[in-house]
Amino acid sequence: MERIPARDGYGKALMELAEKRKDVIVLDADVSKSTRTNWVEGKSPEHFLNMGISEQDMVGTASGLSLGGMIPFVATYGVFLSGRAWDQIRTTVCYNNLNVKFGGAHAGISVGPDGATHQALEDMAIMRVLPNMKLIAPCDAIETKKATLAAANIEGPVYIRFGREAIPVITDEDTPFIFGKANVLKDGTDVAIIACGAMVYEALEAEKTLKEKGISAMVINLHTIKPIDTETILMAAKKCGCIVTAEEH
Repeated sequence: MERIPARDGYGKALMELAEKRKDVIVLDADVSKSTRTNWVEGKSPEHFLNMGISEQDMVGTASGLSLGGMIPFVATYGVFLSGRAWDQIRTTVCYNNLNVKFGGAHAGISVGPDGATHQALEDMAIMRVLPNMKLIAPCDAIETKKATLAAANIEGPVYIRFGREAIPVITDEDTPFIFGKANVLKDGTDVAIIACGAMVYEALEAEKTLKEKGISAMVINLHTIKPIDTETILMAAKKCGCIVTAEEH
């Protein structure tokens, strides 16, 4: 199975948006090689701003660009967005429902080599409680690209969460991605495993192990954390009677 970093999907989507839309601009906090926003800088430099290691200023600048009619995509590590820039995101962006998109890279514990200071383990909880914020945690590079393209057409702030490491590609170009609607990847009757991000692949592997033990597991890719797909969750609860959640958080 092919393994590709989910951040590659983010970079590809931003390049496509920069080529097709004059109102898209990408801002990065001096980690463009890591977030893949340097791909935009190389191909469409007029759509790119390197703000330096100044996450709060970057969010403030993006807010102003949004008020001017642009669609800013702000990128840095998830731990810095949800930590250092939280006040600006909360007060300036979310309270005013500004049309700013956030790419939270290097999320979860899988970015082990970078150490605890760079591991975003709280970002989903922090971001989802903010007013007007939408939150997507794609399962692979292909879904990350689809989520990023979709975010450009969603009004208001959106946080897209993805990791650093290469992870298995479990979707393809024909796999549906509907914002706010979970995907049932495996049907089952004994237990429902609801996962997001890199943990979706692990949930599929768990389904295989459980099947060998005579346990029928449903696997759900809950890529949109907010707004959450309550309809699919209730369906899984009624059908299986037991739910296990898996998230790198």
